[in-house]
Amino acid sequence: MTIKRTGSAVWQGGLKDGKGTVSTESGALTDLSYGFSSRFEDQQGTNPEELLGAAHAGCFSMALSKILGDAGLTAEKLETSAEVSLNQVDDGFAINAIHLTLKASVPGADADKLNELAGMAKAGCPVSKLFNADITLDVTLAD
Repeated sequence: MTIKRTGSAVWQGGLKDGKGTVSTESGALTDLSYGFSSRFEDQQGTNPEELLGAAHAGCFSMALSKILGDAGLTAEKLETSAEVSLNQVDDGFAINAIHLTLKASVPGADADKLNELAGMAKAGCPVSKLFNADITLDVTLAD
């Protein structure tokens, strides 16, 4: 089975003075603005790294939900953030690190079991498999 989804971008102008928009097939994002200043200078607008972070956090959370279910557990809540690091390297820039932070409320799970299952989700999530980056994970079991 193959599932295909489409995201798109339109860019106008040069690197520093140009501007662009990103959209998704589903309409969840429609002409969301991005540019040099929103990527490198913390100005308003989005950037590819935060969009990848949101995708990674969502994918990881869904993968963990399945793994929890396979273990007979159901999460009340999984709160995941993914910090994507864009670093300058010899030949330009690279995403070489992603740090996942999970705060989970899972009745019946202890911290050791949650860490084990979250590690499986980190390794098995399709978005994790996409990256050639060091992916780290911190897990907190909420009361």
